[in-house]
Amino acid sequence: MATKADILHQITSVPSGKNMRFGIVVAEWNPDITLAMYESATKTLEKYGVKKENIKTVHAPGSYELPMVAQMLAEKKCYHAIICLGCIIQGETKHFDFIAESVANGIQHVGLKYNTPVIFGVLTPNNMQQAKDRSGGKYGNKGEDAAIAAIKMANLQKTI
Repeated sequence: MATKADILHQITSVPSGKNMRFGIVVAEWNPDITLAMYESATKTLEKYGVKKENIKTVHAPGSYELPMVAQMLAEKKCYHAIICLGCIIQGETKHFDFIAESVANGIQHVGLKYNTPVIFGVLTPNNMQQAKDRSGGKYGNKGEDAAIAAIKMANLQKTI
């Protein structure tokens, strides 16, 4: 299980995001969770040199709409990476399975189609407490992790 001192962050350093542009798509559903992840993502991007004016934020009605909005940003061809932030909490029906799988596949598809890193910052917890634990609680914040992945992938794409 991940901790605040996430092992991934210890393996490699985080490169600079200076002079890079990032898009962030935030689902409006479960706003206590998604906004906490968004705040963490933007603070992390800025920590690594990204200027506020180089971060474009767009809100999507829910997680299901994240891939479509990410595609709208990718079509602009002006972002080094796009971060998708959402939270899909397991319910009593199969609805969760359909939504979570569609969102994951959609986000991956956009990245591959546009050759742009599109980061999956979507929580899929069993309950609200698990979501809180991963959006600033005892397991850190997925928004920070997503921002770091975006910077790393954008830099990797420049070097390959």
